[in-house]
Amino acid sequence: MQICIGITELSSEFLTKPHMTALQQQLRTRIKIYIWIIIIGLFISGATAFPLETELAYFYRHIQVFPVGMQSWLTTIYEAIRATNAKYPYLSYGTDWLAFAHLVLAILFIGPLKDPVRNIWVIQFGMIACVLIFPLAFIAGPIRHIPLFWRFVDSSFGVIGIVPLWLAYRATQKLHKQLQANHL
Repeated sequence: MQICIGITELSSEFLTKPHMTALQQQLRTRIKIYIWIIIIGLFISGATAFPLETELAYFYRHIQVFPVGMQSWLTTIYEAIRATNAKYPYLSYGTDWLAFAHLVLAILFIGPLKDPVRNIWVIQFGMIACVLIFPLAFIAGPIRHIPLFWRFVDSSFGVIGIVPLWLAYRATQKLHKQLQANHL
């Protein structure tokens, strides 16, 4: 069993189905684009969750480019993470797991990239996860003293993420109907 799938192998298998109609090929191409947007977004989110202190130090050095309300918040967060990492570095292990989860979720989307009809459940799972960002942000946010504007920032990932997922879902449903019509 091959564990690692090459991008070119995955792409060629995904796009070159000689028995497919032009419409089916077009739908597969759209789905591929939408899913790659999700994979890249999850990868970037995961990769940037590892070096939080370094990233925040950069923003702190350039704090004047942010609105005043955000300057205060970024300063507070940077100082908290810097102090916590200096005294209790093992607490950052939690954000390492957060980063890891994003990377694993990105890998999960290889399923619909390869066979969207069979793996439509992954797309549905992604849409559910996007919707669940809102209750987390607006329930846990006040408990953790997260400012309202930052809860909207967090929620924006759900709004942004659900768009390509919804488009992939709709295109997958159309592809499924097209494939079923071919078999009649």
